[in-house]
Amino acid sequence: MTSNRKICVVTGTRAEYGLLAPLMSLLKQDSDIDFQLVVTGAHLSAQHGSTLKFIEQDGFVANELVDLALSDDSALGVANAAGRATSQLADAFAKLKPDVVVVLGDRYEILGAAQAALILGIPIAHIHGGEVTTGAFDDSIRHAITKMSNLHFCAAEDYQRRLIQLGESPDTVFNVGALGVDVLLNIPKMSRDELASVVGIALGKELLLVTFHPTTRSEMTVATELHELLSALEHFALATIVFTGVNADPGYSLVNNEIQKFVARDSSRRVLHNSLGQKSYINLMSIADVVIGNSSSGIIEAPALHVATVNIGTRQDGRLRADSIIDVKFGQNEIRTAIETALSPLFKSRCSTATSKYGYGNTAKTIADTLKNAPLTTHKTFFNIL
Repeated sequence: MTSNRKICVVTGTRAEYGLLAPLMSLLKQDSDIDFQLVVTGAHLSAQHGSTLKFIEQDGFVANELVDLALSDDSALGVANAAGRATSQLADAFAKLKPDVVVVLGDRYEILGAAQAALILGIPIAHIHGGEVTTGAFDDSIRHAITKMSNLHFCAAEDYQRRLIQLGESPDTVFNVGALGVDVLLNIPKMSRDELASVVGIALGKELLLVTFHPTTRSEMTVATELHELLSALEHFALATIVFTGVNADPGYSLVNNEIQKFVARDSSRRVLHNSLGQKSYINLMSIADVVIGNSSSGIIEAPALHVATVNIGTRQDGRLRADSIIDVKFGQNEIRTAIETALSPLFKSRCSTATSKYGYGNTAKTIADTLKNAPLTTHKTFFNIL
């Protein structure tokens, strides 16, 4: 009798966990799978909301906690954290001895997980490969993880082709759609009053949901980009503005501090939450008038909810776009005009017919079935396109 396949999922941020949760549930519930969980990164950082609590509230128990000590948000501090991720995640995998390690996306702690698994000879399954985001160093990390990985789950046909172009065997590349779309279809609904209670302020007629992460490849400084965004938002004095937490990237502290100052100037209409939790965040997005900033959720999830997105700067350059997205540069006048356009009845009508570029659900089950049944090997050959 063969033993159960040991499938180990690694999560390092609230956003990535929110996407992984449906897949984790399926793996945990399958009696033919030994599900393992390693929690690291911002989940264990008080500065980023200590989001391990959300994982535990969902009924998951971490087999290993890998604390990367993220207090230093300088470039050198982040580089050192990436090194700690490789070393400490290697220790975790050596204890757990998984048959396959599952990672999502393009964060530096996920690069550490991939490096550790590669050197330990553990097959790697990578979710959301093949995408392009030229405005962040995450773009290079994502492609590096691809070259270390053995199974690939991508979100669109364009990304599937790109992975094969990168030399990955077509037999190992699966176009499954985005896990975020699964979440949207299955998340329990919350009323506006319930959301107001969670957020802590009244949700006015115009609701702006804002997420700004430091742009790690930009001609502007982080401080300048943030100044342009906040200056534009000042013009919407009667709007309710909900900011979500900042990634643990270089420049985090500056961004967080400046947003806190902005919020304090009108705390009855503005609020910052390090983490709302996936249920509250998705429900808030669904009733928002505009999603603003440079997060992938404005590109992938918001269009599926028929909500307008004002995507600012280059951080998401390269990703597929729906008709509900307005792209602008970091200039306060351009941002202001884009928000005004997004709030207009004409553009809201346009959003109502927008279609998702990232699948239509069932992604988690497809990935779970493949992880359970696909042949596992660390052997790779470069696939040449003739």
